Amino acid sequence: RRPRASELSPSPSPPPKMPKQRKTRKFAAHKRMLNPKDDRLKSRKEKKQKTKTYEGKQIKEVQKIPSDLFFKYNAALGPPYHILVDTNFINFAIQNKLDLFTSFMDCLLAKCIPMITDCVMAELEKLGPKYRVALRIAKDPRFERLPCQHKGTYADDCLVNRINQHRCYIVATCDKDLKRRIRKIPGVPIMYIAQRRFSIERFPDVNNAPKN
Repeated sequence: RRPRASELSPSPSPPPKMPKQRKTRKFAAHKRMLNPKDDRLKSRKEKKQKTKTYEGKQIKEVQKIPSDLFFKYNAALGPPYHILVDTNFINFAIQNKLDLFTSFMDCLLAKCIPMITDCVMAELEKLGPKYRVALRIAKDPRFERLPCQHKGTYADDCLVNRINQHRCYIVATCDKDLKRRIRKIPGVPIMYIAQRRFSIERFPDVNNAPKN
């Protein structure tokens, strides 16, 4: 008997097996758990109990407005002017080749007392040798040093807290975020550098400053 064609053809080979992908082990992987003292775990009743009450009525805390303010006009500002200087203001004055003390006088046309806080000095020291000229200017004896008694050395929070307590300062800064925060506080003028000279906003008595 002759063999059939099907018997002569070789049998089809099985398909090749794909290699298994190796899963990389995740090291230091752990489930994140909420702290039992987290506010999200507390009920609404416990949160409501924290609000201050007097004879069953909720007490509303209203921020005290200084007596020197007449709407947005601050009567506490007058010569000699006390100027709180920020870190970047000194650096921008050096870049524009401006003398701080003479430029303050040219802008306000009166005696000025530049002041620097411990937080601003600490920030200048942290910035390293790049800001060594600004640090040398900040250590000038004509600058009045203001001690800080709060925790931390963040200069922006330090300046905002100080002008909230006493509205007798002018803040010299070129920081946009700090300017935005100060504009929310009425009666505090802001000094900045524009057109290679010192300018001031929210200060009606000064006509020498360029108008924007």
